[in-house]
Amino acid sequence: MSHKVIIVNRHYPPNPGITGESAWDLAKYLIEKHQIEVHIVNIEGNDDGGGAKRTPVGKLHTLQTLYDGKSKLLKQLAGFLDGFMLIRKAKSIDKNAAIIVMTSPPLLPFWASMLLGSRTPPGGTPPKRKWALWSMDLFPEAFVAIGMIAEKSAVYQWFLKKTYKNAPNKLIALGRKQAEVLGEKYIDKSTVHGLQSTNKLDTTILPCGVIFHQTYESQLPVWRKENDNKIYFGYCGNLNDAHNGQFLIEFIKAFNPEKHHLVLALYGKKAQKVLEFAKNYEGISTLPNVPRSQLNFLDVHLVSLLTKYTHLMIPSKAVSAVAAGGAILFCGSQESDNWDMLQEAAWLIREDADLSEQIKEYLGNLTTEDLAIKKQNAQRLNADLQQNVLKAYEEIADFVAQVS
Repeated sequence: MSHKVIIVNRHYPPNPGITGESAWDLAKYLIEKHQIEVHIVNIEGNDDGGGAKRTPVGKLHTLQTLYDGKSKLLKQLAGFLDGFMLIRKAKSIDKNAAIIVMTSPPLLPFWASMLLGSRTPPGGTPPKRKWALWSMDLFPEAFVAIGMIAEKSAVYQWFLKKTYKNAPNKLIALGRKQAEVLGEKYIDKSTVHGLQSTNKLDTTILPCGVIFHQTYESQLPVWRKENDNKIYFGYCGNLNDAHNGQFLIEFIKAFNPEKHHLVLALYGKKAQKVLEFAKNYEGISTLPNVPRSQLNFLDVHLVSLLTKYTHLMIPSKAVSAVAAGGAILFCGSQESDNWDMLQEAAWLIREDADLSEQIKEYLGNLTTEDLAIKKQNAQRLNADLQQNVLKAYEEIADFVAQVS
């Protein structure tokens, strides 16, 4: 009898969102290497997102969202109810299969905690369903960072308590520091059959942005000129609430088009302002998207994360950059998992210091020799990341086998 797993996430190919692409990569591995029967429960998607358009694998159970209009309030409400429908559907597929719950829509882990139950306490009764949390973003905490709700709000505190009340059987975290934060949250708030949970979560570290089944192009893309001796920078992906738009604007002001070229492929809340600003400057290629298969033609990838979002979100573009052999210019906190994992291939721009002066100093001191060292480090880190992903996939396969 083959083992079975159910992966739950709003996004899944052909939708190009990075969380769906990550789910696809894991599903492909489990199917091909372990002959595991993979079911995907998702919401019918659109073309928003920075991932590649992949051919779906696994058995899809695609639901319709309750609302697909333009009202932000109704979208938030629909996303909340979509999460309930996703978990309910996952439960109905096979009562003996493990469920891997991701974090889109935002309150999906809340519904998992409410509907799937908790780990088995020492000497206690096993829960009705074993599940893993694959933590991409942390909600409801990110709602506070965005400014949608006050941290002391009774509504927020209720959702926070319920989200962490019932711990998963396994945690799949994006980095070591995020895992520590989540472990503390579950130990602090989780109860198992009325008892306070003190045992540590079974944890796997799986960085987002390393696609195990990824190939890169060898032919130069149209935006990369051959033998122009320029350093190619790029910001490719989401520029939303968690990201620092001013970092990009200050970079555009400071870079030298005689020595540098900048590629912008932006989407998200803050994208339009930066794109409008960039129109006044030379040496910039503005593109709708840069396929992951072309990321190897960028020398330095620009990545940002506002400090208040540290651990709540971890930009996948930093890991994708190193996976493609590129260096990183990271604007954010040294406490971030991005910096913790990838600093040997990166330079840091501190959010709490003058962005303009730091960027000018960085560009003024940057040499091709410095860049070569960072890119060599990236290749070594990429080899480590690939091994870490393989290890993580095997740990997840073991979890699925033990459950089913």
